[in-house]
Amino acid sequence: MPFDPLQLLTQHPVVAILRGIRPNEILDVSEVLVAEGIRVIEVPLNSPDPYTSIRLLCERFGNTCLCGAGTVVTVEQVEQVHQAGGKLIVAPNTDPDIIRRSLELGMIPVPGFNTPTEAYQAIHAGATYLKVFPATSIGPDYFKSISAILPTNVGVVATGGINPENICDWLKMGVTAVGIGGDLYQPGVALEELQQKAQALVTATIRAQ
Repeated sequence: MPFDPLQLLTQHPVVAILRGIRPNEILDVSEVLVAEGIRVIEVPLNSPDPYTSIRLLCERFGNTCLCGAGTVVTVEQVEQVHQAGGKLIVAPNTDPDIIRRSLELGMIPVPGFNTPTEAYQAIHAGATYLKVFPATSIGPDYFKSISAILPTNVGVVATGGINPENICDWLKMGVTAVGIGGDLYQPGVALEELQQKAQALVTATIRAQ
């Protein structure tokens, strides 16, 4: 049975952002993350040889995890991620063309927004997931105000500055998931250290439930 992305985001609400990862470490790193309960993995396109990493990631975990790309800023990049097998398209901004093309290809767009205007621009283009970014600069109180006017069927991923100390605050505010970058993975991180960080984040999400 195909997995349900919404179920993954609600039951495993940590999105691992592997900025800077290289193809020769993508599988070892992802093995650790998946073993610790992280099921959504994003390879930003400003990483070295990102499409190769995405292809390897999807070949190994595409049937059990939601895998794809971040920092997607053109329609051409959407198409390249699709060719690599990715299903997740995370953008730093709200671009209706990227959203529509992702949906046409059966992918899940998660455009970035900062204001209600941007949020509704993305929703009108068809997005059902949004990324509030940068989350800690906005703050949970600001997000709470915005969330009151968002449709209930739209999920929000909070990204930017999320860590084990504040993750509960965001999840209790009603975000669907949180994106974690440098507080989880940095190029060259030891796998044991990565495992410890992943455990701490997953444990924090359980406390927030």
